[in-house]
Amino acid sequence: MNHQPILRARGLSKRFSGFAAVQQMDLDVAEGSIHALVGPNGAGKTTCFNLLTKFLEPSEGSIWFQERDITRMQPAQVARLGMVRSFQISATFAHMSLLDNVRVGMQRAAGLAWQFWASPSRLRRLDERAMHYLDQVGLADRAQWLAVNLPYGHKRALELATTLALEPRLLLLDEPTQGLGHEDVERVAELIARVAKGRTVLMVEHNMSVIARICDRVTVMQRGSKLAEGSYAEVAANPEVVSAYMGEAAQEVAA
Repeated sequence: MNHQPILRARGLSKRFSGFAAVQQMDLDVAEGSIHALVGPNGAGKTTCFNLLTKFLEPSEGSIWFQERDITRMQPAQVARLGMVRSFQISATFAHMSLLDNVRVGMQRAAGLAWQFWASPSRLRRLDERAMHYLDQVGLADRAQWLAVNLPYGHKRALELATTLALEPRLLLLDEPTQGLGHEDVERVAELIARVAKGRTVLMVEHNMSVIARICDRVTVMQRGSKLAEGSYAEVAANPEVVSAYMGEAAQEVAA
């Protein structure tokens, strides 16, 4: 793993009408790592993730991707630089085949970005690469299925394939296992570990067993600030982290 940061944030803050959702957040994501951003409910991790991916503008601070200042860039601009995110809700074209879903993600790089009316023969040259991405997520045998017919866990896999089709240097995953049953959680965790080879992944995730299994580094947030950072074993043994999560669990029981 290259320990040089591919993504850096310094003094990142976001205020909403005087409320500080994120406060003076520093973050380094090492190239080639799987890095998790975690914290109790209301810790500010989703706001921080949205700042890093440029879906929110920071009130203060700076963000650097591959030594380039992206603080004021738009999401589409950073995506073209190789920083691509997924969302909590699976986003696929329901009535298109899996193969066509992945090809859509590949059309910009192929110079066919807006040519949805292009003849099938012109798009066929993308098929081999699209099948490669489907194979990476275990869906090659269903390439001609309509996305609407996939079970939910497999839709997550398809979304991952379409994200990979954009050839990201940094893959940002927002709650990739949310809403999945145990079997699908295991499948998606395995897929993330597999596709992370040769890439960098930053993910917001609640499932600590997934984090323990696949993540190289974990940043824990609480009340908008960084509470702890290190390997899973290091943060899991941190008394402040244990207290923060115990407090959340106690509140859920009381409710």
